[in-house]
Amino acid sequence: MIDLTGKTAFVTGSVQGIGLAVAKALAGAGARVALHGLASPEQAAAAVAEVQAAGAPEARFFEGDVRDVSAIESMMSAVNDWGPIDILVNNAGMQKTASLEELDAATWDAIIAVNLSAAFHTMRLAMPGMGQRGFGRVINIASVHGLVASVNKVPYVASKFGLVGMSKVAALEYAAVGSRDTGGVTVNCIGPGWTETVLIQPQIEERAAKYGGDRDKGVADLLAEKQPSHRTSMPEEIGALALWLCSPVAHNVTGTTIPVDGGWTAQ
Repeated sequence: MIDLTGKTAFVTGSVQGIGLAVAKALAGAGARVALHGLASPEQAAAAVAEVQAAGAPEARFFEGDVRDVSAIESMMSAVNDWGPIDILVNNAGMQKTASLEELDAATWDAIIAVNLSAAFHTMRLAMPGMGQRGFGRVINIASVHGLVASVNKVPYVASKFGLVGMSKVAALEYAAVGSRDTGGVTVNCIGPGWTETVLIQPQIEERAAKYGGDRDKGVADLLAEKQPSHRTSMPEEIGALALWLCSPVAHNVTGTTIPVDGGWTAQ
């Protein structure tokens, strides 16, 4: 078993989907978990309750608009005051599908801010403390679109390729920090393919419309185009991988992007 007792994890975008699944996986190993996301007070409280029920000795919700640098700095300061961040999971993300000529500057700026710049700011604020303690885990939830491109996703693909590259640089800068005994400081990306989250619902609905609104046929059509396994992943599967990356045996796994994509990027 992986034991994260005494560790504090901060997971952005964690009130639903992959982020919540990661938070619950870390909670199950005994970590204190700081949650974050766009949520009503009721949604935030429900997420905190789920994470506590999963095993977290403490869980708390922190607000912060990750498009705003000053808001990120205030949020990170508050989380660090609650408990120095040992595990940082950058999961907050957004996407809009449109062609290059249809996209506007505001959409580009928002997607780059949320998917890429926010991760830079959380990392620059959290990683020095990890280095001082000799242990840290940064897990950036990228995408298969950090490794391969698709049409109509210019800002999303650009942000995820950037996230993968930034993670490699940070991994190199911290590679020699700490030791096998302390656990070291690692930086990795997880690259989900089609995963059952609200992020892909618009694309599923678009495909389902071709089949009279049949969701199952829409999902099958979507998967057939890219994902050889013809199976979606569940958020809990991403959570399990994130948890493993936090384990002591993963001290030499750094600078990687691990696809969970049913063979999509193997083609």
